[in-house]
Amino acid sequence: MPQSGNDKTSTAAITDHIIMRTLADSIEVGHPVVLATVIRTDRSVPRRAGSKMLIWADGRQIGTVGGGEMESRVVAEAAVALTDGLSRVLDYDLIDPSTGDPGVCGGTVTIHMEPFMSRPTVLVVGCGHVGRAVIDLAHWLGYRVVAVDDRAELADASAVPNADAVIMGSIADALQAEPVNDQTHAVLVTRSVTLDLETIPPLLASPVRSIGVMGSVRRWDTTSGKLRDAGTSDEDLERVTAPIGVEIHAETPEEIALSIMGQIIADRRTPLPD
Repeated sequence: MPQSGNDKTSTAAITDHIIMRTLADSIEVGHPVVLATVIRTDRSVPRRAGSKMLIWADGRQIGTVGGGEMESRVVAEAAVALTDGLSRVLDYDLIDPSTGDPGVCGGTVTIHMEPFMSRPTVLVVGCGHVGRAVIDLAHWLGYRVVAVDDRAELADASAVPNADAVIMGSIADALQAEPVNDQTHAVLVTRSVTLDLETIPPLLASPVRSIGVMGSVRRWDTTSGKLRDAGTSDEDLERVTAPIGVEIHAETPEEIALSIMGQIIADRRTPLPD
């Protein structure tokens, strides 16, 4: 027996609930996904306004916005959205495939594509006064925060309650436990040049988006000179910002944290090079 109008509405509501719950789960675990929603239709079309679909980078899909060639184009656009992180609105005529239309239903469809990217991460190496201030501010700003220190009394969840992950050990331990990507910003607020020399090369070999090192110009001259002597190229060293932070004449740990996070925010507002 065919579904009644109420049955169809109920089924659609259940499907939408599953899609939105799955979207929330993906965001929570940091899996980038695109939500495609039919926002406007005219005349004969395969799906009503409000129909939703999720598309992941690996090609998985839940829901549908119409199937066929149109949906294939939506999936292709989702892959682009997951690369640039930008929302977009797609208009499709479903009239004449001979002119390039992705269907023959006779109507038009407008679809909103909204990417939900993995939450950017601030990797704080050094949990002293400034490190803790950076952790607290980054958390407040909505970043995922990973805290690293080789001192057990500082690398403790009770000492840095606003960190999402706390690692006691070296940067090698941290990179194994918490893999980084191009949405990771490394903040080195360590207590010595020796620790910076241990930390910077592994980060340079990783895809982190930015690397910032706290300290005076003289300290960085010493650190960069030793890195060059060890074989680090000038091109690699250009990836490092030292001293880290925008110039606001900061003095307190909280003010220094503000200057550091201000620089990270400015970096995130600048598109990555192709």
